[in-house]
Amino acid sequence: MKLLPPRRAGRRFVLGAAVLLWQLSATAQAVEPISLGLAIAGAAASALTGIISYPKLYCYFAHCCLHKPGARSGTVLQEGLDDQLFGQHLAKKVIVKSLTGFLNNPNPKKPLTLSLHGWTGTGKNFASRIIVESLFEGGLNSKFVHQFVSTLHFPHQQNISQYKDQLQMWIRGNVSSCPRSVFIFDEMDKMHAGLIDSIKPFLDYYEELDGVSYRKAIFIFLSNAGAEKITEVALDFWRRGKRREDLSLRDLDLTLSVFNNKNSGFWHSSLIDKHLIDYFVPFLPLEYKHVKMCIRVELESRDYEVDEDIVTQVADEMTYFPKEERIYSDKGCKTVCTKLDFYL
Repeated sequence: MKLLPPRRAGRRFVLGAAVLLWQLSATAQAVEPISLGLAIAGAAASALTGIISYPKLYCYFAHCCLHKPGARSGTVLQEGLDDQLFGQHLAKKVIVKSLTGFLNNPNPKKPLTLSLHGWTGTGKNFASRIIVESLFEGGLNSKFVHQFVSTLHFPHQQNISQYKDQLQMWIRGNVSSCPRSVFIFDEMDKMHAGLIDSIKPFLDYYEELDGVSYRKAIFIFLSNAGAEKITEVALDFWRRGKRREDLSLRDLDLTLSVFNNKNSGFWHSSLIDKHLIDYFVPFLPLEYKHVKMCIRVELESRDYEVDEDIVTQVADEMTYFPKEERIYSDKGCKTVCTKLDFYL
């Protein structure tokens, strides 16, 4: 039997329902008017129920936010991180395990809340983009993904009360429309202290709040807070001759560093105090070899053949720290694109 494509199958199903109603109406002379009305109404309800019992067909008729096929397996996410995120073995492991575990839990007790920490250019924004691309068609452009930048959306300290109300209304409205919504908060280190606590109820262990369940939503915070601690531990490992890949999450406990950082949006935040952030994800400073990897990928993305001379020249132009050892790129891979423009 030849299978129909989903769109054609849906249309054929609706057409079949219409034919059924026409056949019923053809027997009108043999059926009392009231009985006929009930029969047609019943057939219509059955047809509609049959249609909406199929998720893909249901999305033709209603607002739908299904994840991409295969999102729960984590394969697409893992491949995206492996191909595009370099030098971040800890971040990859935590992100893949936490996200796949959450998506495969049919009844999560709370939303998944990840907080990504590290210096600029280490891959935090990159990782959040890869996450949403593995979940929804359109990635960051999906109507189910909502991104906030502190300096853009919450610039003025004197308006903090207004921001709190707006933020709560925005999250409530979007989760009501799509329980699987993703919210990304960038530049958390520049967010006014106390503002992020306004969303605490949405991250807590509640079945529902005013008739809305937030338990299937995902919240991602991006911050430079704790970067000093991450670099300190990584540099100590390097100086003791240990492998970078041997660093574990136990070596990088960021909770206190973030909680007590006065320049962080998490300054004395109840989100940390009440243990509502599920994972603090460390992004390690990038080494010379990782910068070269970023350059190669950027060349390939522009359909250029990888020229190792250009790769070396661009990598050598970056600045590194500490001043004596010159181990880590002070901007990570952030300026690779603009520096590469000079050679291309």
